[in-house]
Amino acid sequence: MILTLILALMVIAGILLMLFSAVAFVQNRSFFGSAPKDIQAVITDKPERFGGQHLLGWCLLILSMAMIAAAFVIGVYDGVKNRFGFWGFFTRMLTVLYLYKIWDMIFLDWFVLTRTHFFQRYYPEAEGCESFKKVGFNRKSQIIKLVVFPFVSAAVAGLCVLIF
Repeated sequence: MILTLILALMVIAGILLMLFSAVAFVQNRSFFGSAPKDIQAVITDKPERFGGQHLLGWCLLILSMAMIAAAFVIGVYDGVKNRFGFWGFFTRMLTVLYLYKIWDMIFLDWFVLTRTHFFQRYYPEAEGCESFKKVGFNRKSQIIKLVVFPFVSAAVAGLCVLIF
């Protein structure tokens, strides 16, 4: 169970790095397709503040995706090594996904986006947008993910049992 918690922290760190690199360094509005409409309407692509900023952002994005992928590879490898059955893989996957989602809803959506003005620091034109005052602006998307995660976990667990 300790490893499962560490894997969840790896996924959380990867997502946090992904958000930071997209907002602070890549600064391409196409990354914000899931943002509320009022925010999408005002943000623009940004020129580089320093040479190589966008390249650094892309490198950090790739690193964040590698961290997330590594968490799942390590989780599967450890499960195979410890002869997990379907329920072992399922429980690990679902635990990692739900811990990430709880962190996402509480820390990212509520704290970072509605309380800290993190996004507005890099996109000052978004200051004053109503969506930053609303907790749960993406409630429908969050609920869909919470419902889909058990099915994804079952599919991954089934594949792990079949393949390994």
